[in-house]
Amino acid sequence: MSAWVLPDHLADVLPSEARHIEELRRDLLDTARGYGYELVIPPLLEHLESLLSGAGRALDLQTFKLVDQLSGRTLGLRADTTPQVARIDAHLLNRRGVTRLCYCGPVLHTRPERPHATREPLQFGAEIHGHAGLEADLEAVTLAIDCLRAARVSDISIDLADVRIVRALLAEVALTPAELAALHAALSRKDASELTRLTQTFPATAREGLQALLGLYGDVSVIELARQVLPACPDIALALDQLAWLVSHLSEVRVSLDLADLRGYAYYSGIRFAVYGQGHADALLRGGRYDEVGAVFGRRRPAVGFSLDLKILAELLAGAGAPAVRSAIRAPWGQDAALRQAVRELRGQGHTVVCVLPGHEHDVQEFECDQELVLVDGRWSLRAL
Repeated sequence: MSAWVLPDHLADVLPSEARHIEELRRDLLDTARGYGYELVIPPLLEHLESLLSGAGRALDLQTFKLVDQLSGRTLGLRADTTPQVARIDAHLLNRRGVTRLCYCGPVLHTRPERPHATREPLQFGAEIHGHAGLEADLEAVTLAIDCLRAARVSDISIDLADVRIVRALLAEVALTPAELAALHAALSRKDASELTRLTQTFPATAREGLQALLGLYGDVSVIELARQVLPACPDIALALDQLAWLVSHLSEVRVSLDLADLRGYAYYSGIRFAVYGQGHADALLRGGRYDEVGAVFGRRRPAVGFSLDLKILAELLAGAGAPAVRSAIRAPWGQDAALRQAVRELRGQGHTVVCVLPGHEHDVQEFECDQELVLVDGRWSLRAL
């Protein structure tokens, strides 16, 4: 095998795509900063038990592992940044009140999450710690939508669910982890026959409630229908009330619900959301409330947030139309002091100035030059091309 061939599902990011990804990264980080979110940059490597503690255990199969030659301990290459941010909130910042944090960096997966996906997503995310009220959920959803708007994503819609509903239905049912995983898979696939088989020994209330979930998807009328067909239970009523409150504050986008959608059920503790756009079949962004994420670090704090893969977002937007090529100024290469000063001043003003090296006047550049620096009457001036 040639030395330059990369492992499966890993790829170099070439100039045009890299430029687009970097512009998106800046737009999203600026949007988060506008909400008061502070940037953190956790390390790519951590002790394995820290990465996989608590809610992070679900990431075990996705995490690359290696031995630290300094300590002899097992390290992991992060597959998700959220456990690291919880650690930072719990141990390094240790604030009493609300903490808003954002991040953007690579994560590594042992296997691609779906066919043709990369094993090195570039994960952007934002999290708010320290507030248990729905105001934090709404802020996270609003920021998520504004981030996609900043990226110029069109046709934005949001899908909502709440893991507490299924947990309430299963409160009196003892299940092994394997049985629970099979049940959640049947609900997510809306497989009525498999769900019937799995729940045949359940109490009637749980069995009928789980079957009813299969039809509880669609527009906001799902909430009122759920009140009618699901068992009367304080936890279910609270979840439906909170979903209704959140929906009432999201009038600017299309909202749908799927109460049987349990992706990330082991991770989330309440409302979860997925945001769609640009006609893309899969969600561009996922998030929700995960109040247990910091418990393993000795500080259980309310938390809600979201994340997305910038590479997927950039690919989607590029497919909708080639990103605009950034305009630049072409300048000759030379040792003339006045020329070098003119180039320096233009770059100081934020312009991109490409100096054409001798013999390369016809090279194709990543930047499209719409002006050139020319000598006119003894002064270096700009001229439109």
